Amino acid sequence: MDPQKSTLDDLRIKRSDKPESNLRIRPVAIGVFVLVLAAGVIWWLTRPKAIEVHTAIAREIGGSSSGERTVLNASGYVTARRAATVSSKVTGKVVEVLIEEGMKVKEGQVLARLDDTNIKTSLNVAQAQLESTRAALDETRAQLKQANQEYQRITELAKQHIASQSDLDLAESNAKSLQAHLAQQEVDVTVADRTVAMWQQQMDDMIIRAPFDGIVTTKDAQPGEMISPVSAGGGFTRTGIGTVVDMDSLEIEIDVNESYINRVQPGQPVVATLDAYPEWKIPCKVIAIIPTADRQKSTVKVRVGFDQLDPRILPEMSVKVAFRETGAGPRRITPCWFRKARCKARMAGMSCSSSSTAAPNAAPSR
Repeated sequence: MDPQKSTLDDLRIKRSDKPESNLRIRPVAIGVFVLVLAAGVIWWLTRPKAIEVHTAIAREIGGSSSGERTVLNASGYVTARRAATVSSKVTGKVVEVLIEEGMKVKEGQVLARLDDTNIKTSLNVAQAQLESTRAALDETRAQLKQANQEYQRITELAKQHIASQSDLDLAESNAKSLQAHLAQQEVDVTVADRTVAMWQQQMDDMIIRAPFDGIVTTKDAQPGEMISPVSAGGGFTRTGIGTVVDMDSLEIEIDVNESYINRVQPGQPVVATLDAYPEWKIPCKVIAIIPTADRQKSTVKVRVGFDQLDPRILPEMSVKVAFRETGAGPRRITPCWFRKARCKARMAGMSCSSSSTAAPNAAPSR
């Protein structure tokens, strides 16, 4: 054998023999593939479902379908048409307070009492004087009756020339004097009776009562404090016991800019939204437009009433209102920028028209 040929055969690579490294890589690749496939199956089974999308046709708010559109937006506050700070007629010291915040009261219900010691003493004196005057009146009536009888006897005796003329004149004078004294005492009895009534009225003034049905919103005085309707004692004297609000008189007060007051009419429908309940739409209507303007603010006050009251509506709440217009109303030329936006919507599949009613606060055309 040729030594050179033998050497070349030893250097030749046998194609039938596979590398040992390839035999080791194949199981690893298969394992990785199986893991990836299992992860894909698990993701497919646990994947989130696609969100269903519903398409809707764009509609113009306040169009012909509803018959109403918003012509003006404004804001204001809930106010009570009947609200009173309950006080006394005279200055006095509070001895009892019978109210608390949130209490419902009826007309004439006792809210507080003032110290009536001095007035009660004066009332007792007036009643005693009345009794004394009535007793004197009864005595005078008895004396007058006797004087009249004496005058009649003297008259009969004078006709028979038994009694003198002077005796007749004296009897007549006594009867007329007692008659005049009786009339004066009757007036004195009336005066004493009126005096008793006056002190009784002052006694009643010491009791503070509710002027109407409502709810107590504030309690301003405590027992022992002085109260006066004119605050004669300065900062140490209260002007009232508390505040009573008639919840049936709640309404909305709005300051409308005088430039837009022509869009508001009495009886006009209004939709109110309380800041405390933004999702609650409250139907209302315009009660009145105050026929004067505020020179400093350039506004006109508008009163809006609720169609139906609700316990959630409280005084001094902030509220936003939308004045509505019923019917189609006069048509206005739509600004060009608005027409272009509507045409773009039509190209996207939404319906639009060539003209529309302009919004009250729409931007001017350019």
